[in-house]
Formats: sequence, structure tokens, C-alpha cells
Amino acid sequence: MPYRMYPEMTPAILKQRAIDRAETIPSSWYVDPRMHELDLKAVMGISWQYTGSAETVAETGQVSLTEIAGQPVLILRDGTGRLRSFYNVCRHRGGPLVTQDANVKALQCKYHGWTYNLKGELRATPQMDGIEHFDKKDFCLKRISVDEWEGMLFVNLNSRHPALPSLMEGIRERITPIKLGKKKFFRRVSYKVNCNWKVYVDNYLEGYHLPYVHPTLSKMLDYRQYATEIYQHYSLQYSPFSENKNPFKTSDGEAYYYFIFPNFMLNILPGRLQTNYIIPLSAQKCLVYFDYYYDDSTAADIIEADIRYSDQVQSEDIVICEQVQKGLASNAYDRGRFSPKEEKAVHHFQSMLKYAYQDYFKNTENLSSKKNS
Repeated sequence: MPYRMYPEMTPAILKQRAIDRAETIPSSWYVDPRMHELDLKAVMGISWQYTGSAETVAETGQVSLTEIAGQPVLILRDGTGRLRSFYNVCRHRGGPLVTQDANVKALQCKYHGWTYNLKGELRATPQMDGIEHFDKKDFCLKRISVDEWEGMLFVNLNSRHPALPSLMEGIRERITPIKLGKKKFFRRVSYKVNCNWKVYVDNYLEGYHLPYVHPTLSKMLDYRQYATEIYQHYSLQYSPFSENKNPFKTSDGEAYYYFIFPNFMLNILPGRLQTNYIIPLSAQKCLVYFDYYYDDSTAADIIEADIRYSDQVQSEDIVICEQVQKGLASNAYDRGRFSPKEEKAVHHFQSMLKYAYQDYFKNTENLSSKKNS
């Protein structure tokens, strides 16, 4: 069975249990290098992945580069205004088509000059005269699913994925009158963190640690009314602001913290959207991108104060996450228990992880059976 290749991946541990009876996932899932490879294939490689603002490909020929689960990806806007995404890989011998974000009229391989139009169709093949049984139609670029939601771009390497709008269903209505699509991209900030990506997500998904790790944030939010809601594909943590603590002063409002499985967050205040995108780098390292979007990008003083404050909160999270990573790798810890009141979203995330692994193993077994039949 494929799951036996991975640490502590047994039917008993993969079994879903209610939060009041469940244990947390094993510590080995956070520290074993084999789990990093599994996460890329079974989680990141089959889910919608955020890439950034749709403003990056607003015009015909604009190309934005990214990497998803170790795969080179490009996104562009073709001559009809349609979004397209392809592997950034020439069909000749694997050369790169684009090496940096750019505005192009065609995609030309930087290795041997094979050229494709913006629809991914092969148009020019230098020095290939005399080759037999060669049809350019058989060598179009490999397509990737791409979609836009509220001014943000997402791609999915998996052909069996659910539609992106179904994953986000209900978010627009829940945060009314806030309109995410009206906010303008302002800045990207990145952090490298010495912890497994799942440690970072676990930490994000509960307010349990706020009084101990983020005392200033605890004062800004009305922690007594901090609540969690669970949905099929995402979870929501939200809280009203403490009296006169809303930093944007646009309305009393609430702070909304959405987590969309497996590694994307929406941190929403009345005047600001902050997205977090978590990229696994190794079993014990991850990269976190923070993208900032604002209603009024000219409010420089408020924006810079917001980014400085967010950086302080992030610094506090980095310290605790890196310490937790060391604890998970120690001899003292294997599995823990959940607080039914405070850790509903953590339990939900870890349950979805188990489903993703089980689905991957099932499909791997099916493919293996077909090859051997």
C-alpha cells in the first residue's frame, strides 16, 4: 500500500474523529522529509494556489511567473483578453519560455528558439527541417487551469479540481459591505520561517495563543467575542474590534480571518485586505508571502503604520512557530489533543489533510492497478 512509504501513515491515524475524541496529527508529519514530498504531490499539486494580483496580467501579453509544488508556471492574458496558464516549459527539450515577468507578443524558448503564440500553439521551430512524422499541433504548451476571484489569481495543476468559485462560496456575502475586488494591490512582503508549513497554518487557525503571543493584538480585538466558523473548504475566525481600536476608522466593523485549504489566508479589515500564501520549502522551512490591498492606496501614513504593525505580529508568530518546530522534533512530543472551544479550525485543517492524503493514495493505487492490468 502506498501510504506505508510514509511515517505513521496508518488507517488508524488517518481515521477521522470528532474534535472531542481526536488527537492531533503525528509530529513526524511535521519533520520527516518524506512528508514534504508527499505534501507537494498530494496537497499543493492538486489544489487551487494563489499567485497574486490580477493586475499583474491586466494587459494583452503580460506574463507573470510563479512556481507551484516545484513546477514552473506562467500566467498571461492573450489577445482576446482571456486568462491562460501554461507550464513554463518548451516542448522541445524543456527550456524556459520566460525568465522574468514581462510583456510579450509571443513565447519564445530561451534555449533553442521554438516559438508559441499566446494561446500556447507552436508556431516556429528553427532548424527542424527534414524531421519525419512531426506535427506542430502535437507540441502545444501544456495547459494549467487558471481563474480570477475578487481581483486575485489562482492556478491548479490538477485536472480533477472543483471550480474555484465553489471553494469561495459565501465569503462575499459574509463580509458585506466590504468588497475585496475594489481594493488595489499595494505591496508584497515575504518571510522565510524555519518551520514546517503545517506549523504555520496550525498557528494561524486559532486565537488560543493571542493573549500569550500577541498581547497588543489581543487588545485591538474583542477577544471575549472571538469566534470560529467551519465550512466545507474553509474556516473563518472573526472578532469585533475593542472600543475605538479599528485602525482604519472607516466603520466599527469586524476583523475576518479566512483560511482556504490548504495554504491561503484572507485577513480582512474594513479598509484593508492582507493575503497570506504559505509555500513549503522543505520539511522544516516555509516561505510566507503577505500581499497588501487597500481601498485608498494614497493614505500613506495609515498604510505604513498597518504594515509596520503587521510585521510586529508576524515577528511574534515566527518566534513561536520556530520554537514549536523544535518541540515537534524533540523526544518529548508525538501527538496532542484539541481544545473543542479554541481549536475547531485546527482540527478542521488536519482533517482535510487526512482526506487529501487518502484521496492521493486511492488514486495512486488505481493508477497502479490500471498499469498492471
